[in-house]
Amino acid sequence: MARPEGEAARLAERDRNVAWRKWYKTARWQKLRMQVLIRDRFTCQMVECGRIEGNTSQLVADHKIRHQGDEQLFWDENNLQCLCKPCHDKLKQKEERAQARW
Repeated sequence: MARPEGEAARLAERDRNVAWRKWYKTARWQKLRMQVLIRDRFTCQMVECGRIEGNTSQLVADHKIRHQGDEQLFWDENNLQCLCKPCHDKLKQKEERAQARW
């Protein structure tokens, strides 16, 4: 699904201005992400989902605790879980927005 032009520009700007965003583009991150997907058997860990997905582009290595640029939390394999994109992009993001309001 294509993003609207304004959304794509916003995300590109965020990537340029938030230093830790570059960590996601490293070989180290790709290796860690794959370790998490394998460990979790390509299965979404969201309660009541459990979707098994062979297409890794449809899976996210999600940080259980938001790292906010904390390098230790970012790279901690125990702070990562496999989520399918629908759970990550809808349910997990909704949870995080609700927590940010507190």
